[in-house]
Amino acid sequence: MKITDFYASPDREHWLSQLRLCDWPGGKWLVELIEKDWFHETVGGTSKLLLLTDGDRLVSFCTLSEWDDIPDSGLTPWVGFVYTYPEYRGRRCFGQLLDEASRLAAEQGFDALYISTDHIGLYEKYGCEYIGDMTDMRGNASRVYIKGTRGLVRNEKG
Repeated sequence: MKITDFYASPDREHWLSQLRLCDWPGGKWLVELIEKDWFHETVGGTSKLLLLTDGDRLVSFCTLSEWDDIPDSGLTPWVGFVYTYPEYRGRRCFGQLLDEASRLAAEQGFDALYISTDHIGLYEKYGCEYIGDMTDMRGNASRVYIKGTRGLVRNEKG
């Protein structure tokens, strides 16, 4: 398996066709952001869309972005739009993407990255620590996790 940055790939049309196969509403929104060229405007100019691929098949994807669905938090960077296609679930595929996101964040000088989710028990498997609930852009409570990028985990929220 290989990790590719969607926006650095010469095969963007192929990967976009694979993204369109995602049945998750968040994936459909991601496709819309890409098709309307709103991705970087929405999640930040330096944001990346990381793809885990198996040959010409898309296995899993996530973003490493400046912003996510928690407005005005002062926290950055965020891992978001996390999805693994059903036939690849249970193989810890997302862990490979999270490791790459952590590496990229560390290269940019960040000690941690953040995840906003309603899942309980998923991100803990990958060494993420729950730091509390925050209000997302829809006004709902969202669980926020932190993942150290250099083997460090900060306990404060910023």
